[in-house]
Amino acid sequence: MTVPRIAVGVAGLEVATAPTSLAAVGLGSCVAVMIYDPVAKVGGMAHVLLPSPASSRRFESPGRFAQTAVPALLEQLEPLGADLRRLTARLVGGASMFANLTPPGSIQMGERNVVAVREALHVHGIRVIGEQVGGDYGRSVEFNLQTGVVTVTSVSQGVAHL
Repeated sequence: MTVPRIAVGVAGLEVATAPTSLAAVGLGSCVAVMIYDPVAKVGGMAHVLLPSPASSRRFESPGRFAQTAVPALLEQLEPLGADLRRLTARLVGGASMFANLTPPGSIQMGERNVVAVREALHVHGIRVIGEQVGGDYGRSVEFNLQTGVVTVTSVSQGVAHL
């Protein structure tokens, strides 16, 4: 049986139920935040580009910003049967892809995205149970809503599961 797969593009946000999987390709400084209810087998993924709307002149999608992606995911997961008390999160991405081009001591966009996503999850009481963030390499991620397994793939680091 082929598992339905939904691609989550940059600044995108998707929610689904098992047996679907959600995937994001080419995460650099962006962060994929995945929220999951293991009992209802429902989950969502946002492909966060920036920490907050204040860091951009455009607001196209709530998935674009950490501050808006987390509440939007929660709002869309609840009607699918998610219980907010059971939700957990995983984070992937937030790399410093061009650290050698920025002044020493400056905070990289990837790190800023990770911090902003963690803060947004904390505000909503969502516990982070796994992450693969930072570094200087890109990643792709697939989130299987049937099993809850997150598979992270990187050319330089191989495959890991969260």
